This record gives sequence, C-alpha cells and structure tokens, in this order.
Amino acid sequence: MVTETLAPPARADRTVTVATVDRRVAIFNRICVGVLIAFALLWLVPILWALDTALKPNAETVNTTWWIDNPTLAAFGRVFTDTDMLQWWASTFIASALSAVLTVATASLAAFALSRMRFKYRTLVFWFILAGIMVPSQVLMVPQFREFQSLGLLNTFWAVALPQAPTAIAVFIFKQFFDGLPADLEEAARVDGAGFFRVYWQIVLPLARPAVAAVSIFTFVWAWNSLLWPLLVLTNPDLMTIPVGLATVQGAFGIRYADTMATAVLGAVPLVAVFLLFQRNIVEGIAGTGIKG
Repeated sequence: MVTETLAPPARADRTVTVATVDRRVAIFNRICVGVLIAFALLWLVPILWALDTALKPNAETVNTTWWIDNPTLAAFGRVFTDTDMLQWWASTFIASALSAVLTVATASLAAFALSRMRFKYRTLVFWFILAGIMVPSQVLMVPQFREFQSLGLLNTFWAVALPQAPTAIAVFIFKQFFDGLPADLEEAARVDGAGFFRVYWQIVLPLARPAVAAVSIFTFVWAWNSLLWPLLVLTNPDLMTIPVGLATVQGAFGIRYADTMATAVLGAVPLVAVFLLFQRNIVEGIAGTGIKG
C-alpha cells in the first residue's frame, strides 16, 4: 500500500512571509522617524540658541551656556524703540504679498497654456522654462538693476516684487496640477461658449486652490527672507524689508548680541505663524502636483 505524503499548505508560509515583511517595514519606519527627529533637533538648536541669547542681558551673552541667570525681555523692547521694526514688518508684508500675487498670476497662466493649449514646440518651451531653475539669480542682478534704474522703479515695491514673479518651479507645480484635472468640465464650458480665459478663471483656477495656496506660501516665505536683491534696490528707510533692516542695524548694535537676536526672532515670528496656519494647504498643494519627496 502506497502512502501519499501531502505537502503542508502554503498559507502558513505566506503568513510567515507577510509577518516578516511587516516587521521589517515597522523597523524601517522607526529608523526613518528617528532620523527625522534628529534632523528636526539639529534644525531647532540654532533657533533655541537665538531665543536663549535674546532673553539674556547683553552682559551675559558672552557666556556660552544655555542657563540664563537673569532672563529679561528688555532686548525685545529695545528693538521696537531703537529700530523701525513695525515699518519693516509692513514693508516686508507688502513686498512679499505682491510677489506672491504676481507669481501665482504669471505661473498659473503659463502653466495653463502649456497644459491645455496645443502648439508647436510646446514641450520644448516647457523644458526651456524649467532650464531657468539652473540660472543663478546673482547672474541677472546687474542687468535687472540697470533695467529698473532706467525705468525709474528703484526704491519701490515693484522693484522688489517683479524680478521674483517669473518662477520656473511655480510653473512646474501648476502644470503638474493642471495635467491631473479632468478636461470634461472645460469642454462643457466651451460648449456653453466660454472662452479660454474664462475657462481658466472660473473653472480651472478654483479647482487649483491647493496649488495656488502652496505656491503663494512658498513665494511669500522666499520673498520675506530675500536679502541681496532688496538690499540693492531699496535705500529708502521707509521701504526697507526686515532682512535689509537687520543688515543695516547690525553694525549699529555692535556687540549687543541680545538685541540682534531679538530682532532676528521678531523677524521670523510672522513666517512661523504663516507656516503653522497654512501647513495643511502646503501638503495638499504638493500632494496634488504628484511630486514625491
């Protein structure tokens, strides 16, 4: 009599394999979280050090310790009395908001044309725009300065905002988002007699709110932190942005490190508030473009 030996079911092996994979994925995720926490702490150390220095009296700032013997907010008070911080805030907000509006307008229009219009060399034009990412902004500063000087736009917010409006990465983000939108609504609007610009303004742009929010916030932050170009085109103290104001008063403060750090902390507070308020919009905008980190 022949006895047949049955093979064990493969389901058990499959269960073991899945459990092993899940365990490896869990370990990998923990490692990634640990690395991210380490980088976050490294990023926070300079900020905490600046805040620690700002809370010290100027006489104690030479001590390279975190401990504060006599914490005080006097440095923050001196910033408002000895500098034009409120005026810098207002000027920086106007210049940054104007840059964000111009960038969204120009980049979304260019991206919509590249995404929906069919014309010769369309792909070549798109790659030509993306090539602008590789051009350092410092290379264009001299011709741009001469151009704005000839137009009489120096010492104006237009001189700060206009060079930052054409942004290749913003065009890329908008085009990726527009490519993912269905064309049915646009075709229905054209059947009803809507023109190209009306489709863009009333159909596509409202659907692209996540991309608009992401580009607006990135441009706003970039313009807020910009130093070199505003330093070249702004000499009027009433129009100086926060980075320019910091550069001009840093020498006046001398060894008053607490005052310098207090000014830097106050200049960064609006950006932190913007990020905390709109971080969800940033994530949704980047996710909508299909860009992977």
